[in-house]
Amino acid sequence: MVNAVATTGSGQLEEVLRQFADAKLSQQLTSDGTPTVWVECGRLIELLRYLKPKFPMLLDVFGVDERLREHKPAAALDFTVVYHLFSLERREEFRVKTSVSESRPQVPSAVPVWPNANWYEREAWDMFGIEFVGHPNLRRIILPPTWDGFALRKDHPARATEMDPFSLDAEKQEQEQEALRFRPEEWGMAASDGDGEFMFLNLGPNHPSVHGVFRIALQLDGEVVIDAVPDIGYHHRGAEKMGERQSWHTFIPYTDRIDYLGGVMNNLAYVLSVEKLAGIEVPPRAKVIRIMMAELFRISSHLVFFGTFVQDIGQMSPVFYMFADRERLFGIVEAITGGRMHPAWFRIGGVAHDLPEGWERLISDFIDVMPERLDHYQKMAMDNSILKDRTVGIGAYTAEEAVAWGITGASLRATGVDFDLRRDRPYAGYEDFEFDVPVAKGGDCYDRAVVRVAEIRESLRIIRQCLERMPAGPYKSDHRLTTPPPKERTLNDIETLIHHFLNVSWGPAVPPGESSVLIEATKGFNSYHLISDGGTSSYRTRIRTPSFAALQQIPLISRGLLIPDLIAIIASIDFVMADVDR
Repeated sequence: MVNAVATTGSGQLEEVLRQFADAKLSQQLTSDGTPTVWVECGRLIELLRYLKPKFPMLLDVFGVDERLREHKPAAALDFTVVYHLFSLERREEFRVKTSVSESRPQVPSAVPVWPNANWYEREAWDMFGIEFVGHPNLRRIILPPTWDGFALRKDHPARATEMDPFSLDAEKQEQEQEALRFRPEEWGMAASDGDGEFMFLNLGPNHPSVHGVFRIALQLDGEVVIDAVPDIGYHHRGAEKMGERQSWHTFIPYTDRIDYLGGVMNNLAYVLSVEKLAGIEVPPRAKVIRIMMAELFRISSHLVFFGTFVQDIGQMSPVFYMFADRERLFGIVEAITGGRMHPAWFRIGGVAHDLPEGWERLISDFIDVMPERLDHYQKMAMDNSILKDRTVGIGAYTAEEAVAWGITGASLRATGVDFDLRRDRPYAGYEDFEFDVPVAKGGDCYDRAVVRVAEIRESLRIIRQCLERMPAGPYKSDHRLTTPPPKERTLNDIETLIHHFLNVSWGPAVPPGESSVLIEATKGFNSYHLISDGGTSSYRTRIRTPSFAALQQIPLISRGLLIPDLIAIIASIDFVMADVDR
C-alpha cells in the first residue's frame, strides 16, 4: 500500500499473530502506524475477547463500503467492519477488521464483549445494512425508521439533487405517524411490573435541559427513574457522507460544525489525519499557533459547560458572567481568524494566515484577567452548598465502567484515571508544553465539573507558554500537497497561481492509505479515520466523537434516581448533539 509505514506496538501485533496462527490473520500496514489485522468472521469474537484485557477500551466500530475502492486490501470483500481498540496503560491503539460479502452481510455482535458496541453496531446497520447477529435490539439509531436504503453505501445519493423531489401524500403521512407511535417493548421497557403500570414520559427532543434536539424516553415509578433510554438522530446531517463528496480542503468548514463549541479543535483532528496520509511536516510556528487556538476553544467550550451546568442545577447568575468571558474570547478569535464560533481556520499543512499585528496584547490581557474571574466563579458556583447537595454522589460511575463504555476526556479523569492524550501520547507539538492534568475520584456530577473547571486554568497556562515561546518562521508547510499554498507566493509566478487554483477548486490528490489521529478534544477523544483511494476526496470519512459514547451510558447512571437528578446528570456530561449525530 502506498504511503504505508511500519506499525507501532509491534510486540502486541506479533503476539496476536502467533496466538492466532491457525486463523490465518493478515496484517495491514497503515499510514498512521496503528497495528491492524484482518480476521474471518468466524474467529472475530474469539480474537476480540483475547484482545480485551490488553486493550480494554472499544473506541469505535464502523463500516466501510469497499465495492468501489481501487486500492483496497486483499482481505477486503464488499463491506468491512472496523473495531478500534485502545489501551490507556500501554497508550496504544489496535485495529481489527473483518469483511463480508454483499449477499450475506452478517457479523457476530460484540455487545457481549463490550457493552458500548451496542450503539456502534446499530449505526453500522443503519448506515450500511450490516447485520450484527446476536445484537439485543438491532434497529435504526440515526436515521428515521422509515428511511429507504443505507445512506453510507456508495450507491446511495450524496446530494438532494440526486434524489426525487420530496412529497408527502396521505398514505405516506399515515405511515410516518404510525412509525412514531411509542411502544415500550420496542425500547426494552415493560408496561407494568405486575403490581401496577409504569408511567412513560418524553424528556425532549425540545426541552431546554437536554441541550439540543435530544430525546430520552423515561420509564417512571412516580418520580423514580426505572429506565431512561436515549433517542438520538434528530440533528443528523450526514457529515461523514459529505466528507466523501467534498475535496480534502473544502471539507474543513464542515468539521467546525461537529462539536460546534470546539471550533478549530475539530479542524485539528481532521488536518492531522490528512497530513499523516500525505506525509506533510508542519512548521514549528504553525504547531504553536494551532495549540494556542485549540486551547482558546477548550476554554470557550468549558465556559459554556460551566455556565449551563450551574444553570440547570438552578443558579441563574453565573451563566451571564461566563458568557461575557466567552464573548471576550471570541473577540480574540475574530481578530486572529476573521471568524468566531466556526472560523474554519486551520489548513492542511498549517493555518490560513499568520498572526495579525497586536495579537500578543489581546492574548496577554485575556489570560491575565481570567484566573481572578475563575476564583470568583469558584465561590459563586462550585462552593455553593445547594449545588453540592444536588450533584455530589449523583450519576457516579467507576473507572472500570468508564473504560467499558468508552468514556474519555474530563468525564474519564473524574473517576481517578490520570490520562490525557496531550501529555501521555503527545501530538501536534504538545510534547513541548508543561501543564498538569486535573483528576478527581468520585466520578459523579460534581467531579465532572471540578475537572473541567480546573482544565480552564491549565489551558490558560498552555496559552501563556505559546505567547512567550512563539517561534518565528512560516505558518504553513511548503509541501506540494499543502492546501492551499501560501497566497503571497501566488503573486510571484504563474505556476504557483495555477497550483493554488487547482488545490482550492479540486483539492490535492492524496496517496492511497488509511489514517486517524486521536486528539484530546474539548469533550474527550476525537478522531477522523480517513481512507484515501488516491483521489481528490476521501473514500471513507469516519468521525469518532466523545459525545456519542457519553450518551450511551445514561441508563446505567440514572436508574433509581429522581428526574431532577437526571437533569443534573445530563448537564454534567458536557455533550453537543451535533457531536453525537454528525
